[in-house]
Amino acid sequence: MFGCALEPKMAVHCVTLSELEERKQKQLNENGDEEEDCSEKFPSVGPMLTSKLGGFCNRKFLLKRLPILQWLPAYEARFLVEDIVAGLSVGLTVIPQGIAFAVMANLEPQYGLYSAFMGCFVYCMFGSCKDLTIGPTAIMALMVQVYVGSLGANFAILLTFLTGCIILMLGLLNLGFLVQFISMPVTAGFTSAAAITIASGQVKSLLGLPGRSNEFVDSWINVYEHIGQTKLWDAVLGFTTIGVLLLLRSMRSKWSLMGKYLALSRNAAVVIGGAALAYYCSTLGCKPFSLTGTVTPGLPPIKLPPFTTVLSNQTLAFNEMASMLGSSIIALPLIAILETIAIVKAFSKGKSIDASQELVALGMCNIFGSLVSSMPITGSFTRTAVNNNSGVRTPLGGIVTGVLVLLSLGLLTDTFYFIPKTVLAGVMIAAMFFMIEFHAALEIWRTKKVDIIPFMVTLVSCLLLGLEYGMLIGIALNICFVLYMTSRPSIDQALLRTSSGIEAMVVKPDQSLIYSSIEYLKHEIIKRTDKTQVTTVIIDGSNVSYVDSTAAKIFSSTIEELALRGRTVLLWNWNRSVRCTLIRLNKVQFHPLFKNGGLEQLDKEICNESLP
Repeated sequence: MFGCALEPKMAVHCVTLSELEERKQKQLNENGDEEEDCSEKFPSVGPMLTSKLGGFCNRKFLLKRLPILQWLPAYEARFLVEDIVAGLSVGLTVIPQGIAFAVMANLEPQYGLYSAFMGCFVYCMFGSCKDLTIGPTAIMALMVQVYVGSLGANFAILLTFLTGCIILMLGLLNLGFLVQFISMPVTAGFTSAAAITIASGQVKSLLGLPGRSNEFVDSWINVYEHIGQTKLWDAVLGFTTIGVLLLLRSMRSKWSLMGKYLALSRNAAVVIGGAALAYYCSTLGCKPFSLTGTVTPGLPPIKLPPFTTVLSNQTLAFNEMASMLGSSIIALPLIAILETIAIVKAFSKGKSIDASQELVALGMCNIFGSLVSSMPITGSFTRTAVNNNSGVRTPLGGIVTGVLVLLSLGLLTDTFYFIPKTVLAGVMIAAMFFMIEFHAALEIWRTKKVDIIPFMVTLVSCLLLGLEYGMLIGIALNICFVLYMTSRPSIDQALLRTSSGIEAMVVKPDQSLIYSSIEYLKHEIIKRTDKTQVTTVIIDGSNVSYVDSTAAKIFSSTIEELALRGRTVLLWNWNRSVRCTLIRLNKVQFHPLFKNGGLEQLDKEICNESLP
């Protein structure tokens, strides 16, 4: 096996691994013998800022922030039909879902459609994932209902604008890496709890019961208290809707091409069927179902989001509105980012994703959406799956979806009056069945059983305390797991006997030394030294790439304590940056202790240190 090194002229020299090891060892020995310059310079902020800011003005940055400039020049005519078909399929899905989400958020039905088109247009320019569709979702609608409640549409629109600004800022600051701190068990627990909560909140509409609660516990209390007021025909139509949707979904891979697209547009099919049935009943003079009611016709006005509003005959300024929105200004961006990044990862098919660019795109979608009276939007897993199954080739399919929504606002709003609420509830509940991640729980249990704890804690906390608090509890618990692991490094131990019969103990921590782990390392080294009664302790630093100031100070006290116990300490194979950190703390103490080399060299060093 060979390793290859490139010279400046691009000539390639192949050397054996043993030769590379010899070179590395020679360099280590030279560094150990020479007096090292261990001075540390503070990072120069000016050049770093110049480099970062200079990147805003070049072609590479423009292509990165406007992905349409990459895929549009390479667009082929044969992609057009597939993008149109996919866009129509997503459009037929988002129209009934948008109306249902608006009702769930305690907004008038048209706001769901206002939220369904601008994200499609904007993401086409700024988005990097061809499958992702941005628009209203059940989780965001539920969060709007929780925070906005009966405050009115103006608060929801302002929340959209603020959500977009925060997400855009995080994207421009390249903080997309922060989503890496949200683990898969926490994400799965949150998504499952959200699906259960949403489905529970729709049971009242499914059965035609009074009440407006959408929280998990309150929803079932409401059902229990009003179960005697169940409307028979609402319940029959609702359960029939769920049955038809599940049947069409299960048979989508068994039908012809026409049947496939019927299955993909199943939400639109059941809504149209329910509206037609309700209209037919109205012509006979009976109204067996609870209907959606009047949907304001026409396109939304393009205007700035409301920074002032009137509530209960009192004019509220921007700061008062923001104060009333409370923690939603933080919770909604977090949840929107979580949903979008999770979907992009799921549909990236192993390709690397630019999380920061996705945040830029999502932020822009919300900001522009607030100009057309949209409620907060994010990526939709259901519609993204429809988009992918329909064979979309580029983000251009989103343009078709947006145009279809605009046409429905202009031409079909009178028809929306007759959509039964129980049908919309059935659409929501059927979609939630497949958001509960049973498979993820089984996978977590099979892979690492301890990870089921953050999954279950997140799930239960979200159900009992609310989605935003449950998410924060899950993240906090998972971070506690990580902190515990970093504070308890694994330590390998071995006993050596030199050629002259001297016994030594080698301890080797498996990670860098930071303030949270150094006390544990000190305790373990001293405990094991006392137990083995060796005269020489060798601390192998092969795996240590970083030491902070706290760890350096306590490490110094560890060596002093071992010296007081009559033990000789050697620091074996520590890299230069760590050596310099320790030498800057106490050169007299640390510099003589550093040794490098193989076992033969180590044998000589132990013998030399043990001589009287």
